[in-house]
Amino acid sequence: MAEVLTSPVLDIVEPNIHHLITEDDEPVDNLPSATNQRLLIDPLYSTSKLKRPFLANANVGIFRSLHLPPIVPDMFLSLDVELAEDWWAKEHRSYYLWEFGKPPEVVVEIVSNKEGGEMGKKLRDYAQLHVDYYVVYDPQLLIQNKQLQVYELVVGEYLPRPDHRLPRIGLSLTIWWGTFEGKDAQWLRWCDLDGNLILTGAEQAEQERQRAEQERQRAEREQQRAEQEQQQAEQERQRAEQEQQRAEQERQRAERLVAKFRELGIDPDTI
Repeated sequence: MAEVLTSPVLDIVEPNIHHLITEDDEPVDNLPSATNQRLLIDPLYSTSKLKRPFLANANVGIFRSLHLPPIVPDMFLSLDVELAEDWWAKEHRSYYLWEFGKPPEVVVEIVSNKEGGEMGKKLRDYAQLHVDYYVVYDPQLLIQNKQLQVYELVVGEYLPRPDHRLPRIGLSLTIWWGTFEGKDAQWLRWCDLDGNLILTGAEQAEQERQRAEQERQRAEREQQRAEQEQQQAEQERQRAEQEQQRAEQERQRAERLVAKFRELGIDPDTI
């Protein structure tokens, strides 16, 4: 009898991550940066221009290895990934490369001091991580001579782009002056490749409200125009009736004159 060879069943061993620190509960961000992070995340979940699924978040650790500390960008965007159902479980509550199977496509660093290492260690780390786009937003010009610089990964190295476009994900970035969360200031924002802003949910709701208000005003103007036309038609009808009554009165007056002439023996045709 021939011996039946069977392949050994490989046990998949889950990595032991109990020693990893996924959060330290220390508030280390500043108000401008934290607010701008929300402005970078909200529109992505409100737009239909970005294919689902994806994950966009801020100040979440990206773990490359069990033995290296996480990289914590101010904001990141990762396409074609989904959160686990049990996201409170330690094995799901951070961005583990071995779980998601890929790095984010975009990381954004908002510069607030000269000690962040954005142009040194972080740049090298993200390149080694193979993040497609590294965005450095320096509103105070602390570490670079322009406020916004997009770096694109080319053969393992970051090269500065001449624009703010991220063509691999179909989006771009822009510096925008406006009001967000009650603060009128300069903000880093997403836009499409044509430069149109990607609106937040609140902005979309306001846009819809304005559109509805404009539609209501248009309908109101149409109604007023219809009422005016109806009034004009009624005035024309009344004018026609008045003309008809006047003509009838003229005819009756003429008949009375004819009758009067005949009573006097005068032939009205001779007059």
